[in-house]
Amino acid sequence: MAEEKKKRMAIIASKGSLDMAYPPLILASTAGAMDVEVTIFFTFYGIDIINKHKYGSLKVAPIANPAMPSPIPMPNIIGMLPGMTALGTLMMKGMMKKISWPSIPELIDACREVDVKMIACTPTLEMTGVTKEDLVDGVTVGGAAEFLDFALDANVSLFI
Repeated sequence: MAEEKKKRMAIIASKGSLDMAYPPLILASTAGAMDVEVTIFFTFYGIDIINKHKYGSLKVAPIANPAMPSPIPMPNIIGMLPGMTALGTLMMKGMMKKISWPSIPELIDACREVDVKMIACTPTLEMTGVTKEDLVDGVTVGGAAEFLDFALDANVSLFI
């Protein structure tokens, strides 16, 4: 009897705000715990998710985020006022704390524990000046070809 091939999930993480860091990390760590082989390709602003100087202090901007809850209804233009990003981030962290969600550093650790492969996009690093030393432990540096070598055989591919 032939051995069943392990399922694969390929994720592209291109956004580095707090609210956009959670989906790829939650999906990857959950799939990894379900014995799925997972690779996340971090590109553009998604590099912030794995930048050890930034990943613990990601922000969420309320501007252009009409779904963001607020204590009182306010027009989108209010999000442009000074201090609103800090307020939005504080609110989101408060909501997460209420339901005991892990932090981004904790989710990165969870991904490593279940062998999620994390690739930082080489051209993005060159463009932004971020170095391999700026990245959290366990991240490899590679280009589109390395990610596609994995993704072309994936059962699930996500762009977040």
